Amino acid sequence: MLYKVKLKNADDDVLLDDKVYEYLTTDAYLVKVDFINNLRKHSSGCAVFQKTWKKADGGYKTETIYLHKLIAEKFLGETKGGKRNLVGAKNGNKLDCRLDNIVYRSRSVASRKRKTSSKVGYTGVYKENNRYRAVISVNRKSVHIGMFATAEEAALAYNKKSRELYGEDGKINIIKPMRPDEEYED
Repeated sequence: MLYKVKLKNADDDVLLDDKVYEYLTTDAYLVKVDFINNLRKHSSGCAVFQKTWKKADGGYKTETIYLHKLIAEKFLGETKGGKRNLVGAKNGNKLDCRLDNIVYRSRSVASRKRKTSSKVGYTGVYKENNRYRAVISVNRKSVHIGMFATAEEAALAYNKKSRELYGEDGKINIIKPMRPDEEYED
């Protein structure tokens, strides 16, 4: 069964499996702090629990628990190891915290899965004069793939090279058709 939990500070929901939902609503500590009803959307896009308590000495203590990390540690701990120590979402939706969507990744894979900063809108594609250059990072070095007439052709070339080099861990651009009246900015 799929559960949708409303976030306190956004119009978004977190998606949870029944197994995870049951844990979050029955664990003694999580029930005590009302974890499930105090989830917020973090500036990074993921769900987070954050609470501040006054300490006996007059100071304050803030506790922060990232939902996807809590789930990974509780249910997917055996898949963590070596360089695979960062938690990510397979489908890119950080609020989809179903067990089959959460995965441990290496820093390099996590880096490849980030959203693009390219002005053209595709990872590894840059406009140069009236053509588009496709490049990919290999061992921290930029490798030229080729020059193309359209951004979409360059993005497809990037996708092919990414699959060739990184398999399922590679970043894949989603190709959007360009309207005839649309132009890319430099």
